[in-house]
Amino acid sequence: MNLMIERLREGLGRVHAEGRQLSPLRDGFVRTGPVPGIIEWMPHHDSGDSITIKTVAYSPANPDRFGLPTIVGTVARFDDVTGRLIALSDGVVLTAIRTGAVSAIASAALAHPDSRTVGLIGAGAQSITQLHGLTLTLPIETVLVWDTDPERLASFATRAAFLGLDVRCASPEEIAVGADVITTATSVGIGGGPVLPDRGLREHLHVNAVGSDLVGKTELPKSLLHRALVCPDHPEQALREGECQQLSRDQLGPALGALCADPASVAHARNSLTVFDSTGFALEDHIALDVFLEIATAIGAGTSVSLEYQPMDAVDPYSPHVELAEHAGKP
Repeated sequence: MNLMIERLREGLGRVHAEGRQLSPLRDGFVRTGPVPGIIEWMPHHDSGDSITIKTVAYSPANPDRFGLPTIVGTVARFDDVTGRLIALSDGVVLTAIRTGAVSAIASAALAHPDSRTVGLIGAGAQSITQLHGLTLTLPIETVLVWDTDPERLASFATRAAFLGLDVRCASPEEIAVGADVITTATSVGIGGGPVLPDRGLREHLHVNAVGSDLVGKTELPKSLLHRALVCPDHPEQALREGECQQLSRDQLGPALGALCADPASVAHARNSLTVFDSTGFALEDHIALDVFLEIATAIGAGTSVSLEYQPMDAVDPYSPHVELAEHAGKP
């Protein structure tokens, strides 16, 4: 997580400073039927070097019906010169860690530096990496947590025990008045929000809004957003399917890349209400995969597999595969 925070801060800041375009907006299919959800693809192109494409599915019924994470996916890396597949990685852990890391980066820039109490609305898988990232960037001591699922709420303290914090179950109303930083990461349905009341909030409250990832799905009250400095990760995407759906373009604050490149530019906001609208985009996954590949190489993890057919004659797809021919002792 430390390495992920460091590399994302450097990479996102560099792209912003160089004036480069962000990744294209993600696209996908809505899945209906007995187990509704979505499946999306998120591409990023680093010209002359590589291409990263993540396919990710959001299926809120997964944990209860299939024992699977709500978010599942894979990340593929291709060589930009030849188009060959270089690496294929799990996207479950990668997505969870990079999402926690970017919230930590945004919180370091926007939250009050003496923030000690975190409120979590939603105690699913993302709550763990969100909290982990925050403990590495702020002096967190206490956690107030809420979930609509009693079993998930009851298991949170055990899952988060490695962080050594004081964990307390609390209602959304208690979280609203008692937290310095709040993360919302829920599976609330389209039109089912808000999940956080706009009453009694601390003047310096910072909110990481993580769960809004569909058109029409939001977690925060519009009244809160209108009073806050709202910083999106990817402005175009946030306006389409983040909390920024409830705002106009001229109401948006600086984007995540600007926070990474020049955190001092928002230092004045640390004593006031701020929101980070996190929708997740492919450049984050591209950088996260770099981190995973670096660690895998260092510890000798992963398996080398030839998935693409490489004929001995490049213009004859029916000619013998190079590796098979070599294995058979042929030239």
